[in-house]
Amino acid sequence: MNRFQAATPIPPLGLIYKTPYQLLVSMILSAKNTDAMVNSVMGPLYEKEFTPQTVLNLGPDGFLNLIRRIGLAPTKARNIHKTSQILVERFGGEVPSRREDLESLAGVGRKTASVLLGELEGEPILAVDTHVFRVTARLGLHNEPTPEKAEKVLLQIIDPRYQHGQHRYFIVHGRQTCKALKPLCDQCILSDLCPSYEILRPRPEGMPPKRSRRLNTRPSVRS
Repeated sequence: MNRFQAATPIPPLGLIYKTPYQLLVSMILSAKNTDAMVNSVMGPLYEKEFTPQTVLNLGPDGFLNLIRRIGLAPTKARNIHKTSQILVERFGGEVPSRREDLESLAGVGRKTASVLLGELEGEPILAVDTHVFRVTARLGLHNEPTPEKAEKVLLQIIDPRYQHGQHRYFIVHGRQTCKALKPLCDQCILSDLCPSYEILRPRPEGMPPKRSRRLNTRPSVRS
């Protein structure tokens, strides 16, 4: 973590938002989509008043028409409409601050709840998405089969002062350097610490790369 911090300031959250509800909506929309796509679709909407009641007034089909460019738009439109109903009926239109309440919302899984708690409540969290799961496994920080189990291990071994927002370092590292199929091991600032380096680093021309089934596992991850 010290090396990440020395190399670059903590990466900002990639999603734009002005209110907790807008962050919640963007988090639901970002599953299986890039932050840039979500921002391009939702940014203009967030410039105006955008609340749970806005979505309820539009209805599922009306909201769907606004987000059709986003992957899985029909399902996400229904989830966000249902979540907006729950917020209005149970929480006075506000985004709740308890994990169990967040995970009761349509389209919200553990990772989304963790990001919301970290961003909105300042809780020490480590949201484990595909990139975090892969990078931390390759670094030997866990040997778990699921992101949920990996999160429990990582929260035990990573100092709390490095938990709030620090998962973004792993995300950026996974996107730019420790890629799923062709990791750029020779450009990695952690290569001398990484137990996977000899397995994943580029091999001399003509020599096949070493393979490790565990290190190349790419599980599906709920948001």
